[in-house]
Formats: sequence, structure tokens, C-alpha cells
Amino acid sequence: MHRLFALVIILLASSVAAQPGLQETTFWKQEVQNGSLPPVAERLPEVPLIVDLEAKGRTFGKQGGTLRTMVTRSKDVRQMVVYGYARLVGYDANYDLYPDILRDVEVIENRKYILHLRPGHRWSDGVPFTSGDFRYWWEKVVGNEEITPSGAPEFMFVDGKLGKVSFPDDHTVIFEWDAPNANFLPLLAQASPPFIYRPAHYLKQFHADFADPDALADEVRAARVKSWAALHNRRDNMYKFDNPQLPTLQPWINASGKTSRQLFVRNPYYHRIDARGVQLPYIDVVNMTIVGGGLVAAKSNAGESDLQARGLSFPDVAILKKGEQDGGNYRTFLWASGVASQIAIYPNLNFRDPVWREVMRDVRFRRALSMGVDRRMINRALYFGLASEGGMTALSSSPLYKEDDLMMWSEMDIKAANALLDEMGLTERTPAGLRKLPDGRQMEFVIETAGERQEVENALAIVTDTWRELGIKLVMRPLDRDILRNRVYAGITMAAIWYGWDNGLPTAGTSPKYLAPTNQEFFAWPMWGQYYVTGGSAGEPPDLKPAQELLELADAWAHTTDKTERTRIWHRMLDIHAEQQFAIGILSEAPQPIVVSKNLRNVPENGIWAYDPGAHFGVHRVDEFYFDEPFEQVTK
Repeated sequence: MHRLFALVIILLASSVAAQPGLQETTFWKQEVQNGSLPPVAERLPEVPLIVDLEAKGRTFGKQGGTLRTMVTRSKDVRQMVVYGYARLVGYDANYDLYPDILRDVEVIENRKYILHLRPGHRWSDGVPFTSGDFRYWWEKVVGNEEITPSGAPEFMFVDGKLGKVSFPDDHTVIFEWDAPNANFLPLLAQASPPFIYRPAHYLKQFHADFADPDALADEVRAARVKSWAALHNRRDNMYKFDNPQLPTLQPWINASGKTSRQLFVRNPYYHRIDARGVQLPYIDVVNMTIVGGGLVAAKSNAGESDLQARGLSFPDVAILKKGEQDGGNYRTFLWASGVASQIAIYPNLNFRDPVWREVMRDVRFRRALSMGVDRRMINRALYFGLASEGGMTALSSSPLYKEDDLMMWSEMDIKAANALLDEMGLTERTPAGLRKLPDGRQMEFVIETAGERQEVENALAIVTDTWRELGIKLVMRPLDRDILRNRVYAGITMAAIWYGWDNGLPTAGTSPKYLAPTNQEFFAWPMWGQYYVTGGSAGEPPDLKPAQELLELADAWAHTTDKTERTRIWHRMLDIHAEQQFAIGILSEAPQPIVVSKNLRNVPENGIWAYDPGAHFGVHRVDEFYFDEPFEQVTK
């Protein structure tokens, strides 16, 4: 047995003993004075998480101010859960795990995890956060067939056996499996983690096991849903963050309804403080405005955002830099991108059309498409040559990076690509020079996009010209993002274009499950992913040998702790992707513009913009950002 993060806990405990008196926030001062809120000393856990900012190379901040940021869709209020990044365990800026909401974690043989909560920790409404909230999730949410008809989530199974969860006391929760489950802690640190706890005191009013039947029936009718379970699911979504009444452990609370201007105020019971005794977050209010996607750069240029990356892409750098030089009250940082590919084309191997499906499943076709892409021209036209040209693999800053994987089948060679298509027997052409499918239809390859990034459309315009030299007509079809995803999952989309893997910076200790057909989010094999996640009740089983090998390798990684063997497995899986071109990567490592108010402090000038791992800004701890002049920020 080893006690994970034990040194961290010892250091924190010593800091608690030595720390000066706690400081009350001015934001909640009136509520404390009139007795509607207890003083800060009574709102914090007995052992809060204490942050020594100077040890991290940062400065202690000032409380106050309103942070303005923008999103392009109403559902993106969930970014507050991503940016806030309060997790049971989380990644630090070096991508090492540490206990965050949890006080400590004991790990036994990577199969038994003893989670220790912080005594005195409270939900945002002041109700204690205890093991009972984990029990409610396990027994009343997961264990209720009406709420969760699919049963326990996939991560609770190892080798087909369901894990066990026990609750020895109010501040201890034990997750246990018969075999190692090495991915459990990294899963809890994700941008969108499985929330294995729930505010039981709030949700019980919507649960048939606890609520008054008549009152619950009235609530169901008022919400216009079909059942109490549907009502419970609507009220309970820790990630969507769209229910202001749902208590939270995040640094900010949703304090507004469904409007174009969302306000989030500081959580009075947040568990983190700085070493001077100041409760985090430093910033009092976050103002998240919903704007049209094409307006984010212009509004950032006009100084209407204090922290912005969503809705911005590299082509916006020119206008942002010009605004900065013309006296704009912001700085433009260029962070590295953590996605494995900035632009990637996904032929859907589960496409409903049997003729096209057979063509796309032939690796020679996917290799020909890749060799028919002029990556050099796209890089120069879109990124001034600053991006990395090649297929989708681990990024150059990952210890698993291999240049051979990046360049495999990725150098433009129209002659060789045409030879591969001829070798497939696709030799018949129309009078216009387009190749014909085996059933006589002309080869029109339809790529659907989310219609959100101009750079994608510009890249496809260049690909259209070079693929025409292969006898393939590229048809681009912009759609709404959610519609695109649903079409891909249903096998209706022939091909889609999206980013590459969220995590382009893996190490040998990173679970490689996302390289195997284990989820539908990888647009090349949605049906295979559905089959895995549902245990065979939906989707289709993988019937290509390379995909089957990826599953076997991912399973082998989960059953060894030997670093050398895990490295070997990772390299083989990356080799398979390079050989098979399941996703046709075009460019990677394109700089991500980050707009930061000149008044905002503790934002790193150099960072990595990645959803997983890192939760975008989350890994850099937005709760530690502060305004140098918070009063000026509020009154602008």
C-alpha cells in the first residue's frame, strides 16, 4: 500500500498551523454581518487546500472584480466547470496529479482507492459534503434503473467485473476492483469527469425514494417531462452547469437564468485559500456573454473580454495584434495547442452506404487521400508556416513522439496516390475525369463540418483542388455542431472534419484507450465505440484486424504497470494509427491566441491550450487569477 500525495498533505497541514488569520471577502461581508452567512472561518473545511503562490512563481492576489469572457452557444456555460476545474484529484501545471477536493488518496495495488474527504467541506449552499453524496450517486443514481437504465458506467468494470464501492464513515469512500484500474484517478481529473458524487440533500426532492409522491407529481407536470426520473436527470447535471439551484463545489456559482449574459459569483464555501489566509477565487464575478461565433475576435479587439481563447483561432492573430498595438487594453499570448491535430479528416468506417463503406475500409484509399493533401500550402496559407505538417500522432513535446509516425503517408505524392487508387480497381472514370465507385456512381467524397472555423473551410478548399487530381470530387457540407455529431454517431455522415485527439501529449502512464475503438467520439468508428461502451447492446463489433489489435493493446496496457512494456504498447498503437490513417491529420501545433486584459495577473504567458488533460485554462487555476485594479474592472 502507498499513500498517494502524502508529502503534499504533510506540507499543507504544516501550512495550516502556521497560517495567519483568515480574511473575509468584501463580496460576502454584508451577508456575514446580517447573519445570513457564517464567517469565513466557519465556511472553510477543517483542512482547506492551501496554495503557496510564491512557491509556484506567482504573486498573491487581490479579491474583487468581474472577469468578462465570451462563448458562442448557450450550452457553453459548462465551460465554467471546465475553467473552474475543481476536481477530486486534478493536474497541476506540470500535469502531475494532486488531491484537490479530496484531502488524500490511498492507493493499493492500483485496484483499491481509499478517498479521504476534507472534514467540514460544504456545498455552495452550506450543506456538508460527505460520503453520503457518493452513496447517493452509487445507490440512487447509478443503482436506479429508471434514472440510469444503462446501468453502471463503463469505468466501473474491469475485466467484465463490476467494482465495489463502500462508505466506512462520513469522510471516507472506497472504490475497489479485483484487478488493477490504473485509469481511475486520471479519469477523475478530466475536463469532463465522471461526477461520482451528487448533492443528495438537493436531489432527494426529485427522487421517488424520498419525495412526497403528490409533490413530485406536481413537479413533473410543471417541468413538462414524462417521469420523475426525467425530472431528476434534468435537475441533475454537474457538468452542464445550467441549473442555478444545483449546489456545486466549483469556485463560482451559476447566479443567472437562461439569458445571453450569464453571471457566476464566488462560492462562499470554496475549499481553497492562499497562504495568507485569503479564500479563493480572487475574482468575485465571471460575466460570460453569448455572442455570434464570428464576433469573438472583433469584440476581443474592442476590449470586451478580459480572458478569451474560445472562438479565437490563429487567423485572428493579425487583428488581435493590431488592436493591441493601437492601444488596446489587452495582451495577445500564443499558447501551444495540445490537440494531436489542428485539422483532421475522419472517413467514417461505419458509414451506412455499403459501397462507400467498403471503399473507405480499404487502407489504400485512406493513404491515397492523405498523400493527396498539400500540407505545405495549407500551412503557409493559414498559419504562415508555423504549424507542424504531418499526420495525427503524439506531438513533438510528448516522450512518445516519433517523426516516422508523423510523416507516414503524409508527404504529398499525387502520382503514388493515384497508383494506390488504380491498384484498388477504381480505374473507371467519368468524361469529366472523376473516378467511379464499383457501382458506377461518380466519386463524390462528402465531408461534413461544424461550420465554426474559417480555417477548416479554407483548408478544404485547397484539398478540393489536389483531390481533383486524384479523380475525387470533394463536397463540403457545413452543419451545426450537434447535428454533425448525431449524424456521425448514426452512420449517416460519410466523413467529418474535426480536431485530433484531445490529448496529444501522452506519456507511457497515460491510458491509451482513446486510441482504440472504445468511444463514439472518434469519428472514424462511432458504431464500434458504441458497441464497446454499451457492452454490445448497441453499435457494431469491430471487424477490421488493426482495430481489434488496438483494443487488445489497450487492454494489455491496463494489465501491466511496467513502464517499458507500456511504452512499447503506446508505440505500437501510434504505429497502427500512422499505418492505417484512421484519421487523416493535416497540421498540428498551430499557436492558439489567448487574449488577456493588461489588468489581469497570474495568467501564464506560455501555456498549453488543451481540453484533456488540462481543462483549457483550468490546469493553470483561474481561481488564482486576479485583477491588479479590481475596482476599476468592476466600474468599467
